[in-house]
Amino acid sequence: MMAGDIITETEFHVPSKKALVRRPSPRLAEGLVTHIQREKVDVDRALEQWEAYTEALRTHGWETVEVEPADDCPDSVFVEDAVVMYKNVALIARPGAESRRGETAGVEEAVAQLGCSVNWIWEPGTLDGGDVLKVDDTIYVGRSGRTNTAAVKQVRAVFEPLGARVVAVPVTKVLHLKSSVTALPDGTVIGHVPLVDKPALFPRFLPVPEESGSHVVLLGGGKLLMAASAPKTAELLADLGHEPVLVDISEFEKLEGCVTCLSVRLRELYE
Repeated sequence: MMAGDIITETEFHVPSKKALVRRPSPRLAEGLVTHIQREKVDVDRALEQWEAYTEALRTHGWETVEVEPADDCPDSVFVEDAVVMYKNVALIARPGAESRRGETAGVEEAVAQLGCSVNWIWEPGTLDGGDVLKVDDTIYVGRSGRTNTAAVKQVRAVFEPLGARVVAVPVTKVLHLKSSVTALPDGTVIGHVPLVDKPALFPRFLPVPEESGSHVVLLGGGKLLMAASAPKTAELLADLGHEPVLVDISEFEKLEGCVTCLSVRLRELYE
């Protein structure tokens, strides 16, 4: 190609980032609740919030890939719990709640169609994807009520040969590890201290003032997808140079859901 030539889309294509999402089940209001008091869930409003969430992903450069709905599984919208991604490898979870195990088949099909290499958690292991936090090549795995020691060993066996370092983290105060902590683009882990078992396990830890402020999805370019219920944390992170993108997910928060568990980002396949 000579200097000054025009590059067309067919000659140079920037691969898109993809995000798996799954439409809420009509039975969403029957979803499991373990660490908070049950509240009435407005399923119609939840669908509107889910549509706004997926639109926010698309607006910021993510192509959403809808997993086949699992209408008989009330918690299936929390698609993150069904699979863990590292590089091009998908590890299909074996949810700690037996009622959620029907959620994984559709997710397995979706990641296989995207060209991922597929592995599985096997009995007696139980793993929810919400218990897995990746920070660069360190994979923190929450040892929670949903994820057991056998599963941590299997995560280590699958991902450490690919260059990952797997670190087990105790989780006793919330449902999943990512119910209490996530990470900023520079690898700093953020969390609401009363809900974090051992903040000192993370090399860099930043306390945030609200429980729902513990959850961010990295959209790229310094943008952070966050729950609208954490305005003080959004202000804090904006002061640090990030750009919060707020979405209302209040109906999902009634079921211990957060912004991370409503999608699975497949960034590693496309960068």
